Amino acid sequence: MGRAWKFGDNISTDLIAAGRYYHLRSNLPELAKHVLEDARADFAPGVKAGDVVVGGRNFGKGSSREHAPVIIKLAGTRAVLAKSFARIFYRNAINIGLPAIVVDTDRIDEGDDLDVDLEKGVVHDRTKGIDLTFPSLPPVMARILEEGGLVEYIKNHGDLVVDAP
Repeated sequence: MGRAWKFGDNISTDLIAAGRYYHLRSNLPELAKHVLEDARADFAPGVKAGDVVVGGRNFGKGSSREHAPVIIKLAGTRAVLAKSFARIFYRNAINIGLPAIVVDTDRIDEGDDLDVDLEKGVVHDRTKGIDLTFPSLPPVMARILEEGGLVEYIKNHGDLVVDAP
């Protein structure tokens, strides 16, 4: 269970990982101390392990900064929920083991307590007592997330072939 941090539409990778901190890209834990600070100055110092980023449409748009989803994850965020994602951000998030869930986020408010069940395809908003459903992930993507990202998956399996459940 984690607290919802609500963001709007079109959160760019520059808002996630501001260019002025480009020199920190080789020190990701330090860069994570500045994650999303241009979108919300209170996020980086206030986020707790297990919290959830909740966006609107086109989350992660812009450049292909691979470190954008990495620093969201390093900050302790358990998942990013949004109405839609920029494709490269979405793939980068899955590849580093950060669930990026496409779901209607309109009914989620700032501070709501959320449970995300990837297997069942449900976001349970404990604050409101409602369930928001989302399509289950393709099996290979679910396995990549289960194993902590694409690198770990390939270390364990040698390729992207997924055995039938």
